[in-house]
Amino acid sequence: MKNSIVKDDNIRLDVYLQSIEHEYTRSKIKSAIELGSVSVNGRTETKAGYKLRIGDQLEYEIISDKPLQATPQNIGLDIVYEDDDIIVINKPQGMVVHPAVGNKEGTLVNALLYHTGSLSSINGEIRAGIVHRIDKDTSGLLVVAKNDYAHNALAKQIADKTCHRCYLALLQGRLKQDSGEVITSIGRDPRNRLRMAVVPSGTGKVADTLYKAIKYYQGYTLCEFQLKTGRTHQIRVHSSYLGHPIVGDKLYNPNPCKFKLQGQLLHAYKLILTHPKTGRIMTFEAPLPDYFNKVLSELKESE
Repeated sequence: MKNSIVKDDNIRLDVYLQSIEHEYTRSKIKSAIELGSVSVNGRTETKAGYKLRIGDQLEYEIISDKPLQATPQNIGLDIVYEDDDIIVINKPQGMVVHPAVGNKEGTLVNALLYHTGSLSSINGEIRAGIVHRIDKDTSGLLVVAKNDYAHNALAKQIADKTCHRCYLALLQGRLKQDSGEVITSIGRDPRNRLRMAVVPSGTGKVADTLYKAIKYYQGYTLCEFQLKTGRTHQIRVHSSYLGHPIVGDKLYNPNPCKFKLQGQLLHAYKLILTHPKTGRIMTFEAPLPDYFNKVLSELKESE
């Protein structure tokens, strides 16, 4: 991060930044502001036209446009299933799915490129083989395509809602209804560009989630979710929207967490798909991680 103290009065934020960062275009600087990479006097500012005052203190980071590259890395993988067309991975919490700014190495794609030279090319080198994603701090199952035919077939199943992705999450509080369906629009949170949020209909993308309480604990609910769409942070946003954010979710749960966690207690435990070549329906399951089970063992069950 860089710092600067403003020496001009009543100047636009984007104009000021370009005056001190000549190598970047105005559009690049505007994009950095809108993504929440600039703060003024300790507060994130996402409006490029924000008027600065003399003495304002800026902290900012503008990422260069150097192209990302995905390089093979010898990183262990928990492979649940593999054949000539697909690989099913049980991704650990803390692993990013593909390289991006700030996470250029140590990702699932880096590990896959080392494991096999055969991955679909539809999403390019950076997202080689990736049909769907799960968040860095979410653990569990995802399917990877080893060729373009498999990729297209799997993507169609997801679009047609014939590929079923089921999650388990520990929620704050007791659900008001044992089961239900949440259908909203989800878009970027205008107050925090790192977050997604439920937004007015027509201004985001439709998100559809089924949920069902599995077990109630004192102050918590173990809940199953099934995605009918696949929006960014969908389950995390919908849990918060229900008034029961996921335990350990630093982005969407404002409640203090009494457990020592590295991220949200959200695990993709079941994946049901049709094999792209054989047409066989395949079901995969991954047990809850040890840290998740440890938290459950410390809770008292409730009727």
